[in-house]
Amino acid sequence: MRDVLAVGAHPDDIELGCGGALLAHVAAGDRVTMLVVTGGENGPGDAERITGRRAEQVEAARTLGVSLRWGGLTDCAVPTDSSTVALIESVLRETGAGLVYVHAPDDSHQDHRAVASATLSAARRLPRVLHYQSPSTLAFTPTVFVDVTAHLSGKLAALRCHASQVDLSAMVEPDAVVASARHWGAQARIGYAEAFAPTRMVLDLAPVAGAAPIGRRAGDRVPELFPHG
Repeated sequence: MRDVLAVGAHPDDIELGCGGALLAHVAAGDRVTMLVVTGGENGPGDAERITGRRAEQVEAARTLGVSLRWGGLTDCAVPTDSSTVALIESVLRETGAGLVYVHAPDDSHQDHRAVASATLSAARRLPRVLHYQSPSTLAFTPTVFVDVTAHLSGKLAALRCHASQVDLSAMVEPDAVVASARHWGAQARIGYAEAFAPTRMVLDLAPVAGAAPIGRRAGDRVPELFPHG
């Protein structure tokens, strides 16, 4: 079982960037936590829609089957200082996460850049840090892919929870989300994928308890390398 933390600046950022991967983690029995740094107060919509944004995020986390933490910072004003690093460090300690998903650093939205930078500092001792793409990402060259073919409908269901934003933004329109997953899937030679650019990605090749080594079925007799006689 792995402990996973996904960090996003605003409601719907995480679902859009790595919602399928989080569903795959949940299906594998991993413990997954989302940290949403702001409440999305400056996102699209009137005051009523903005007020309901937190409830939308709670429902989206429930749909994904993950835990939710709020950062309590202000949309469009995330500070690029030690206070944001300390916030993310505290959630890393709480969750014990060894794998972190976060925004790509090269992004036109200042909150995305600030959150990516703070997360890199907070996760400086972790062996696995992966960056996801946002609609405002400027440069993105992924080399790690997660097969989300079985989880694409779940990702779309989580995004639909964010009605106050999805209804007003072509960037998170379902057809565009599916097209993006198909594009990355073609790059990865699979059906549908989410793509990530790693700062670090250490593979854990330790055998799973009870699993047979690759190339040998459970119950097969191990040949003697140096038979007697």
